[in-house]
Amino acid sequence: MNASAPPVLFGAFDRHNFGDLLFPHLLTALLPGRRFEFSGLAARDLRACGGHRVTPLPAQPTQLIHAGGELLTCTAWQAAVMLLDPAAATEAVARYDADPAAGAAWAARQLGTARTMPYVIGRDALAPGGKLIFNAVGGVEWNALSSAQRDDVKAALRQADWLSVRDHVTQAALRAEGVEAPLCPDPAVMVEACFGEAIRRHQRQGAVKAIRDAFPQGYLACQFSVDFADDASLDALAGGLSRVVVATGFGVALFRAGAAPWHDDPALYEKLQRRLPVGTAQLFPSLHLWDLCALIAASRGTVGSSLHGRIVALAYGLPRVSLVPPQQGGRPDKRTAFAETWEPDAVPRGVALDRIEAAVLQALAVPADLLRENAASLRVRYLQSQAQWAGLLPPE
Repeated sequence: MNASAPPVLFGAFDRHNFGDLLFPHLLTALLPGRRFEFSGLAARDLRACGGHRVTPLPAQPTQLIHAGGELLTCTAWQAAVMLLDPAAATEAVARYDADPAAGAAWAARQLGTARTMPYVIGRDALAPGGKLIFNAVGGVEWNALSSAQRDDVKAALRQADWLSVRDHVTQAALRAEGVEAPLCPDPAVMVEACFGEAIRRHQRQGAVKAIRDAFPQGYLACQFSVDFADDASLDALAGGLSRVVVATGFGVALFRAGAAPWHDDPALYEKLQRRLPVGTAQLFPSLHLWDLCALIAASRGTVGSSLHGRIVALAYGLPRVSLVPPQQGGRPDKRTAFAETWEPDAVPRGVALDRIEAAVLQALAVPADLLRENAASLRVRYLQSQAQWAGLLPPE
């Protein structure tokens, strides 16, 4: 075992998605003085949009930290598609979506691994005596996995030196399988504490300054995924946001939280903008991590389907409303699960599109002191949890 090798921070930061881009920054700041290797499933350089240079998982790391995110239920098929460019992703879905066996074989070839749940690494991949940590991970759609997939995840979790999960739904699902995991807030609750000054700089320049200048009365930072692509959903979004604009006087800044496949489509944002009253909405052009944080931090609140859009708003003590996709049905929702676990009852959880206006007005009415206290308490909870597994790592 190479005891001098840096710990590996492992996660889905090999693609453009808001929360995944944040995780390595946060853990680097929260564990000062340590060097890390940033690894995912593919070699990627996301530094141009505020991310990291990411390498494939090295052979036999001595310490591996799953940095966070909804890793426990991301299948090989999903991971492989989300690592493609949009055109290639569309082609892969058209070719393999109706043939899961062929899709699984294709995903294994794409990823270079036969693991059915590739963002979950077990002890067999580590050097002997290595440390295996799962930090505030999620998996609310546990029951949608096959029994073989669940068995693979459970085997890795039972070998871990430390496991925490970020919501009560994931915790209950694992407990039903005989796996106990304490709760820990998502690391993104620490974003203001770790990067407040950098985010303030981005508020004063470029794309964020342009939005602030366009809406001196204030704006809501709004985002939605391709799950809302149908005309009925776009009409409902436009109707709800239009009524909010009338009720509050705020503008609407439409931002994309993820450019990876199955995330946010700029063409849909243009369709929504055309449905909103002229002059009330602007498209936010930047995909840079710190611009996204700054846009939210300078807003009057967020409305969107991104969990980390919500959590960054939480970290800044701001109102937030999460949109639940129309096809969600009765399946567990990670936004709602997180809010139920960590947020005051007065703050709206996930809402359907026909409740946007009521939910935004409810969120704006929550006392600012309550929101700030919630953010402060979650920072304490996160640091308490991290201290337990950080102590398992050997000295730098």
